[in-house]
Amino acid sequence: MERRKFLAALPAAAMVRAAESAPIFNGKTLDGWVIADGPESSYAVQEGAIAGTPAAEYPAWIRTAREYENFDLEFEYFLKGWMDGGVYFSAPKHGQPRSRCGFKISLFHQQDADMRTNSPGAIFPVVAPRVVNVKNKGEWNTMRVRLEWPRLEVWSNGEVTHSHDLEAQPELRYRLRSGYLGFETLSYPLRFRNIRLRELPARAQWESLFRGAADLSKWTITESSERAPAKFDALGAVLRSDGLGNLTTKEKYRDFALQMYIRGIRYHNGGVLFRSQGGRDRYEIQLHDVEEAHYPTGSLYFHARAKYPRIAPEEWYLYQMWVKDRTLVVRINGENVLEYDKLDRLDAGSIELQAHQAGRWMEYKEILLRRL
Repeated sequence: MERRKFLAALPAAAMVRAAESAPIFNGKTLDGWVIADGPESSYAVQEGAIAGTPAAEYPAWIRTAREYENFDLEFEYFLKGWMDGGVYFSAPKHGQPRSRCGFKISLFHQQDADMRTNSPGAIFPVVAPRVVNVKNKGEWNTMRVRLEWPRLEVWSNGEVTHSHDLEAQPELRYRLRSGYLGFETLSYPLRFRNIRLRELPARAQWESLFRGAADLSKWTITESSERAPAKFDALGAVLRSDGLGNLTTKEKYRDFALQMYIRGIRYHNGGVLFRSQGGRDRYEIQLHDVEEAHYPTGSLYFHARAKYPRIAPEEWYLYQMWVKDRTLVVRINGENVLEYDKLDRLDAGSIELQAHQAGRWMEYKEILLRRL
């Protein structure tokens, strides 16, 4: 049949769907998907669906090979009896829990009459759904998730369960603006099929401060110690620091959002400096993984102590900060550890990464900045 005649024979809705979305799971292999934080046997293809296995214990999940910012996602999932899992989006590459850094919609079997923050369809574990309408007797359910920041809309079996302005939601406004899509099954035999996605235009304007060696041209080393010279080496996509001194941006910034992944040796000591004019005319966010330290990780040095985030040595964690006028928010692995509204240095300044103790290496990657 000629293509024109074939398209004319399709129902109008099918034509719109074919034009607007495309499969991201081929029903045969896991090509384009990555099993993360668990064994290779956690997920497999069964009868044209991605199926969770008994090996898929928390924190194992299966995610897309690439990240997305704005999108319109549709899929079907199978429930029979007691099952528990979720669909993730805007999920980070590293760090737990994913449901705090990005978003998780709960996929659960229970027919709740009162809407809870852990009900089926909840934005887990903070926002209850408008309605629970899951089919749990060996049936396929449909879900649609549409994110076009700051608008988030979710449909369950054709009914609206969420419609939010994320910027107006204190629990959601600082979530990642882009990340991975994925599924979690918590060892239950949940299955997923007919996974289709339409990518929507990106809106966030991120500047890459470091993704590889070429980006070192945007920085210069300052305050390097003669006794233990500062070293900032690009090792592929990783920036490794040691010695004593700072790596300082040549560009100056006043109001911005900054995010990156950080890891360090146990009891590392460093910092993220901002609105820096050089010398002591600057602010410093401490990076010091000692729980009982006077200013542990996330603290605004000399000004405010952070709630201590439990950071595992030598494991990547997600670091985010927002600086706007007099206000500062620092977020570690999806948790607000510091909120401060008394900044009095308001001029644009450099951002600096501080190496503060020789032999206590730290590493950074995917350093991104968005002007506010």
